Amino acid sequence: MLKVDFCGIDVSAKQLTVALRHDGRRLAVRSFPNTPQGHRSICRYLSKPDRLVRVCLESTGLYGLDLAIALAQFEGIHVMVANPRAVRRFAQALGHRSKNDRIDAVLLEQFAARMPFEPWQPPRAAALQLRAITRRIRALTHASTAEKNRLHAAGSSQTIPTILRRDLQSSIRHLQNSIQRLRQEALKIVAADALLKRQFDLMLTAPGIASTSALLILGEVATLSQDLDARQWVAHAGLDPRHETSGTSVNKPAHISKAGNKYLRCALYMPALVARRWQPNLKAFALHLQARGKKPIQALVAVMRKLLVALFHMLQRNQTFDGSKLFKLNDTPTPLHKHAQTAA
Repeated sequence: MLKVDFCGIDVSAKQLTVALRHDGRRLAVRSFPNTPQGHRSICRYLSKPDRLVRVCLESTGLYGLDLAIALAQFEGIHVMVANPRAVRRFAQALGHRSKNDRIDAVLLEQFAARMPFEPWQPPRAAALQLRAITRRIRALTHASTAEKNRLHAAGSSQTIPTILRRDLQSSIRHLQNSIQRLRQEALKIVAADALLKRQFDLMLTAPGIASTSALLILGEVATLSQDLDARQWVAHAGLDPRHETSGTSVNKPAHISKAGNKYLRCALYMPALVARRWQPNLKAFALHLQARGKKPIQALVAVMRKLLVALFHMLQRNQTFDGSKLFKLNDTPTPLHKHAQTAA
């Protein structure tokens, strides 16, 4: 039986700090450059004959992606990419107050040893490229919206010089051109990959999801592990409900955890807004919740969750959208205020 070592790696832009527990004893914390050569050095350092090492690092975007891919490809090394919020709560439970690279690396090593280990599977290259492009599209879209707001504000004031308005208009045109180029490149990546193309076409059959929304959603879900279920997709998006109760004094209303992928949540917002208004089943579902006392924003979040679950099953079963599977139209109850009127 293989003996297991545990390792935590704190990732920064230029440096990787490695804490390794070997045979139950923590070795001296070491640092490596965050470069391809540094990644190879870490793999050689961790790899031991007839041993398995479980490595934990936080999901820190592009700075740790290449390292995770390199580690996952090395025999005898299993990688877990942990949610930063889960790691932060783990640190709070241990009473950690200080924070630096060495402390964080040791904390991740303890996380790998004490918490359930969930192996990370490297996404396909096409899915990673699509995610990088769609996240850039989202960032540029936000920047464009901010510039449009500034231009609108500038137009309402006589004190703003003409050159500033022209500069804002030029900035908006540049951002829109960049977004268009990136969107075309994303569509090329989808068209060249059979799996992405099939998933993209299925998404377009869902209400409220057009080309841009499909790209943004697909960019996030295409990198998820194939063995996840619908509930795990919901949790990954941070759309799972969070309850806070304690004894008889604390009983807060449930709300979504938001402990997940903010990009996926944002990509689902507008499609859910459109679907709630125009798709009969999801509209009836939202009205059903509001009749039970839910606020409109709570009903909208529930529609986002329903839509994400629908997308999961559509992609898993290779089926187009069917609203009747989400909510039956004859399930809509009588609104609460009508019951009150009848009782009166």
